[in-house]
Amino acid sequence: MTKTARLRVEIWLWIIGYVLVTMLFYQVGAAAQPAAPPEVRGTWMTTTANDAIATPDKTAESMKQLRDIGLNTVYVETWKNGYTQYPSQTLERTIGLDRRPNLMPDQTGMSQPRDLLEETLIQAHRNGLIYIAWFEYGFMAAFKDTHNHLRQQYPQWMTTTIDGELVSGQNPFVWMNPLRPETRAFLLDLVLEAVDNYDLDGVQLDDRIAWPVTMGYDPYTVEAYKAEHNGQAPPKDPRDPAWVRWRADKVTEFAHTFYTELKKRRPNLIVSISPAVYPWSLEHYACDWPAWNRKGWMDEFVPQVYRSDFKAFKPTWEQQVQAIGSDREKLLAGIRIVGTGPDTTWEDMVEKMDLVRQSRVGGHVHWFSRGVLEVYPQQLTAYYDVARNGAAPHPHLPRGWRPSPIVADRESGDVWRARVTQPGQYRVIAKRNGVWTVEELIAAEAGDITVKASDADAVELLVDRRDAAPIK
Repeated sequence: MTKTARLRVEIWLWIIGYVLVTMLFYQVGAAAQPAAPPEVRGTWMTTTANDAIATPDKTAESMKQLRDIGLNTVYVETWKNGYTQYPSQTLERTIGLDRRPNLMPDQTGMSQPRDLLEETLIQAHRNGLIYIAWFEYGFMAAFKDTHNHLRQQYPQWMTTTIDGELVSGQNPFVWMNPLRPETRAFLLDLVLEAVDNYDLDGVQLDDRIAWPVTMGYDPYTVEAYKAEHNGQAPPKDPRDPAWVRWRADKVTEFAHTFYTELKKRRPNLIVSISPAVYPWSLEHYACDWPAWNRKGWMDEFVPQVYRSDFKAFKPTWEQQVQAIGSDREKLLAGIRIVGTGPDTTWEDMVEKMDLVRQSRVGGHVHWFSRGVLEVYPQQLTAYYDVARNGAAPHPHLPRGWRPSPIVADRESGDVWRARVTQPGQYRVIAKRNGVWTVEELIAAEAGDITVKASDADAVELLVDRRDAAPIK
């Protein structure tokens, strides 16, 4: 070999070595890149003031976009203003309707009634999102100007001010009495029914598992108070500390029942509460949620720290961290993006989220999805940086809890074939005219399986977690 030829070989060997070392360096660097730590990155989804779940197509688009932004959890409205967003036998027995009237074909233009819970649940799980059914209204029956079926048919269920009014000037809503056995059973049955019929990851009651302190002067409550106070009527001052505490204790009784009954039914269910901030929650809503945590109830507390700027957010958030004590993994921050007044600035958003992370808690939930999807989608995508760090797992659930769907191929006619890699329970879902619905629940072994779905445009299998082990 000539000297020139040897030189060429050496140059090529050097180039090849350099390339290999460079590739190895970047591979090691990528492997060493810290993965996203477990953290709830959530948002609430409502049918008010936005169109994120206004149609099946919008639901599909929104869930995919939330996943791409970097969120891992959605809290979707299922009980609002006296109606469920899903077919409920409990509601039908009570008021004669099984769901919100505007989900029916004459309102939606669809051929079948719309089951908003199933629709949003399927799309969330197709995108690997954890789904918490948000029973937003809790004991609240109606907005002050809404004369719905529940308010009209059960006036005796409602609590009142000292003047006998259904609505307080400080709280523009009609409230069911949290003390009455009928209202407790009604709300609990609504939730348990959804837990039985849908593969939920969790349920959440809002700040309406409470009792506004201006209310409680209805005849039922007055007699109950007298029975426990030697015939003495409740104080005329609605903020009398002992009177507030009495009502708070009654709300706590229901909180205990709610938590224990749900855990009996589904041990792996995340039971979440999104209360008003403490101590305001106790002083104004007779809701002593830190006491519930001290008793070991609830898996998640998401106080609504809805402060427009970081300066106001910081001290209120620090109060919540102090209130939760050592159980910081249970605490999440409810962070405002949009609401009454100007949107929160992005600079304030970053400071809020950074402070929450520095507090070593369970994560954060954005109020609400309009802010995530329309106001700061690019900024949040960059903040979470899923492309670099990977998706954040949920702190209460194993990685891969909601894997990608198994896509089935049409074999012939109504028969579809799918390859199952992990044995277990699966929901077979089928798409018709753009709408996904659950066909059946099956137990499948690993390997090729066939399922039937008539007139379907697509078929998939979603893992079903209802019988999974309890959450850690």
